[in-house]
Amino acid sequence: MVFSTVLRFCKVRGKSTGKFIDSLKLTVRGGPGGMGHPKYGGIGGRGGNVIFVADEEMTLKKVLHKLPARLIKAVEGENSHAHKLCGGNGADFILPVPTGISVISQTGVKLGELNKTNEQVVVAKGGLGGQPATQFNGLKGDDLKIILDLKLIADIGLVGFPNAGKSSLLKAISSAKPRVAAYPFTTLKPQLGVIMYDDFRQITMADLPGLIEGAHLNRGLGHRFLKHIERTKLLVFMIDINGFQLSHEYPHRNPFETIALLNRELELYGKDILSKPTLLVVNKMDTEGAQEKWEKLKYLLADYKENLYTLPKVMQPEQPITFDEIFNMSVQQDPQSVRQLALKLRHHLDVSADYEISQLPVQQLADDIQDTKQRRRLQNALTEHNSSNLM
Repeated sequence: MVFSTVLRFCKVRGKSTGKFIDSLKLTVRGGPGGMGHPKYGGIGGRGGNVIFVADEEMTLKKVLHKLPARLIKAVEGENSHAHKLCGGNGADFILPVPTGISVISQTGVKLGELNKTNEQVVVAKGGLGGQPATQFNGLKGDDLKIILDLKLIADIGLVGFPNAGKSSLLKAISSAKPRVAAYPFTTLKPQLGVIMYDDFRQITMADLPGLIEGAHLNRGLGHRFLKHIERTKLLVFMIDINGFQLSHEYPHRNPFETIALLNRELELYGKDILSKPTLLVVNKMDTEGAQEKWEKLKYLLADYKENLYTLPKVMQPEQPITFDEIFNMSVQQDPQSVRQLALKLRHHLDVSADYEISQLPVQQLADDIQDTKQRRRLQNALTEHNSSNLM
């Protein structure tokens, strides 16, 4: 099996540590309408619109580089004059933006969402050209302050407390080279890996950093990067079989407590996330005493919901997660387990996709089948036509 990866990240303006840009504020102005001509009844041209178009090659860093002033203005409409009574419309300002962008107004209204290449949204409309209804005055275009909010689009969201081995897994399951070290917070920005299989199937995995106990209280990096798992199809919880301790100032958490706390932190971010298919990966099975700890953890997970009541109230999630599969491994010492996990990830994604299809309305399925048949008939007809021309 062959694995490869593509990493996408960028640096925020001017900071040497390099922060991931997933939000950008802009001012957008539609072009004003052109003046009409009251003497001859001429109509002014409409002002240009501000239009965003999804482009998978774009990043918010590139957007910022194009717009250092963070201001977008479309062209004004042409004025009417004696030799040209109908003024021409102003040119639209078309801005490529990354896929996965939500356009949100300053008041919190979502103006649009761009998840696929070439999808478009008109963010600011141009003003109406001067005409009798406006006393031949051109009207101003929309003037808005907006936020571009980026959420990575990935098949799999990899979550876990620091030093669980997430970066090591991304490195092992692909040719990625994330920073790996034996201390917390080695990953400070999301990384997107692309796993490629022998049959050229590709699956994307997002490694999301910074989640710690108390993230909902804005400790560490808080919940800042958790929004990136909202669009994933599958979650992977990754824990260290030895448990987790952020520092000597914090209590040590055993592996069962670690799972419960991860469950709790994601629940506090948004309960809808916990409805996604989820795998639990228990890492570092090559360490001393791992097998004994694993046997104890298996016993507790066999009745996960009931055994949560043995924990302090603050650790107990209100919505216990249901794991579709639990898998133990050693990322660094057992390459075979990494290959097995890659196959399991693919399998669970396929099962999830099949389930979603089964939930579609019967009529929609029938329409999809009919569309497929029509496309095949057209392809066959074209093939026959081309063959007859060659004879």
